[in-house]
Amino acid sequence: MKAVIFDMDGVLVDSMPYHAEAWKQAFSTVGIHIDRRDIYELEGSNHRQIVDIIFRRFNRVPTEKDIQELNRRKIDIFNRIEHAKPFDGIKELLASLRTKYKLAVVSGSNRKTVQDLINRFFPDTFDVIIDGDDSGESKPSPAPYLKAVEKLGIPAGHCVVVENAPLGIRSAKRAGLRCIAIPAYLDREKLKEADVIAESHRELGRYLRAEEKRETERS
Repeated sequence: MKAVIFDMDGVLVDSMPYHAEAWKQAFSTVGIHIDRRDIYELEGSNHRQIVDIIFRRFNRVPTEKDIQELNRRKIDIFNRIEHAKPFDGIKELLASLRTKYKLAVVSGSNRKTVQDLINRFFPDTFDVIIDGDDSGESKPSPAPYLKAVEKLGIPAGHCVVVENAPLGIRSAKRAGLRCIAIPAYLDREKLKEADVIAESHRELGRYLRAEEKRETERS
């Protein structure tokens, strides 16, 4: 293990309830009524994919204007209601990992949101940051994680991903990466494609330390 790659929302910061509520309110302006869980299950998608999927569930096809306007409304609402904070123990975990491994973030959120949250809570922590504006394809495509691996300059076999949503796990696995899942907002059953499920961020830390110990003993 030479690099650890983190999803952001729901892994580093407890922010998904605000994303979900913002999307819920934005969609209601066009007569589409959804639950927060609908967004939790689509976590990792960029705004274009979310609008397209939700519209099609209601037998509608979004125009480019729909996509841009709903994304603008969602961002405005999110910025107004957002009170995200890091998960307990994550800052300490990152500090311990930072001295031994390269660290990266791969998020489906827009660039401004990613930059604001990372700069607010984890300045000068990550070697690579991939956001939802960096690629034409979003999770579950492997493209975002493949881009992070390329920028890290480390073979996929030496990287591990930490995710909390089905599309993100699928993206990591399609990119040939080991994946640890944390059930932040969804049941374990939704995360079963991951290699390992850690019940909490502290358990995640224990797993990574155990992995490091195993590698030390093998060498």
